[in-house]
Amino acid sequence: MSDTSGEEQLLEFLYACPVGLIECNMMGEIVLMNPHAMQHLMPLAGARDAGNLFAALEQHAPELRSLAAAFGPATGRITDGHRIFVDLGPSRRTQVPKVLACTMVKLGADRLMVTLSDISQQVVQEERLRQADTWFATLLDGVNEYAALAITPDGAITSTNACFTRQTGHDCSTAIGRNLADVLETDASGGDLRLMEQVEIAGRDGWHLQEGWQQRADGSRYWCQRLVVARSEKDSALPTGFSVVLRDVPRREAAAEDMRRLLTCDHLTGASNRRHFSQVMEREQAHWRELRQSLSLIVIDLDHFKAVNDTHGHPVGDALLCRVVEVCAGMLPPRGIFARLGGEEFGALLPRYDHNQALGLAEEMRKAIAGLSIQTPDGVLNATASLGCATLDEAGGSIDGLIKLADERLYAAKRAGRNRVYHCHAEAA
Repeated sequence: MSDTSGEEQLLEFLYACPVGLIECNMMGEIVLMNPHAMQHLMPLAGARDAGNLFAALEQHAPELRSLAAAFGPATGRITDGHRIFVDLGPSRRTQVPKVLACTMVKLGADRLMVTLSDISQQVVQEERLRQADTWFATLLDGVNEYAALAITPDGAITSTNACFTRQTGHDCSTAIGRNLADVLETDASGGDLRLMEQVEIAGRDGWHLQEGWQQRADGSRYWCQRLVVARSEKDSALPTGFSVVLRDVPRREAAAEDMRRLLTCDHLTGASNRRHFSQVMEREQAHWRELRQSLSLIVIDLDHFKAVNDTHGHPVGDALLCRVVEVCAGMLPPRGIFARLGGEEFGALLPRYDHNQALGLAEEMRKAIAGLSIQTPDGVLNATASLGCATLDEAGGSIDGLIKLADERLYAAKRAGRNRVYHCHAEAA
């Protein structure tokens, strides 16, 4: 077989291959890319450099650059099916969320081969299987040891079983007639919903399941799986009562925590990743619709961060990103969540924070970032950030509107000179 025919067959294979194939160097500069890879990569790159793999995926998988840089062996598999959760705008909640699987192999000192494949339907199926597994575990696992209660629509307990006393320490007879929230206190420090908030969601969706710390009558805590199910009479469109099931379950520490971090955290900084942040925003939007409690968003962008990477190198830039997450995440309220949204951009979601509270926290974050110092071979590196805030009320309940408004205010802060929090009154000036 001649070299010419071999090259033609290789090109035919690359063109027809149903998986995206990319060859690039260790800095991400693309040498070769087939049509399937272009279909995946071009929409994600936007205004960024589509000729560089890491730059094109910066907003969606910023960890890929650091994973490649940290890989020590001369050759080998760097990632295997690494999931990239893609957010392409307003249509995302009416379609199957797009998820790409990325496998990255180091072929030599300065040569990477990368594959991209669409696994969106697979991820949807996995989620359905997880939900089914949770349901079956709730119904079948330890069926003889669960506390069961019945409550009215406003939360008054009408009946309990004997296990309720064994599990919680509360006497059945004295619990009857009391409000569920007064009898069973929950620990909301980890962001869990209060019991009556679970009841409200169950009234809307039919049921709600959550795991978290539950307090006993003597003040001790146990890890509890709580299922709330709405009940309705035949002629009633609204729930006429609720069933509540409590199970004392082992906390699946190591394996579950590792899996949680893998699915929800940014590889480099440990902050929440973009996909998890989007999920939490949608969940909090649903709570806002039901409960009408304040929900605020702060967006943060480090000033002149590209110059940091260009001058000091990516390891110093990575260290700065980690320090920013460390100081800002530590300032959050109990239900707040801090995420790396891509590159040097971060977001803080603040349930039950109104606009003034969010502005106050944003100013504290700005000062904390301005107070950071990173030691480099060229001396001390300091940083500043620009911040914008918005509330879901201002955005009319729209997540896209909330993000757009916060981003607009962030860039207004940059135009006004950087190292500042945008204040609405400046808009009118």
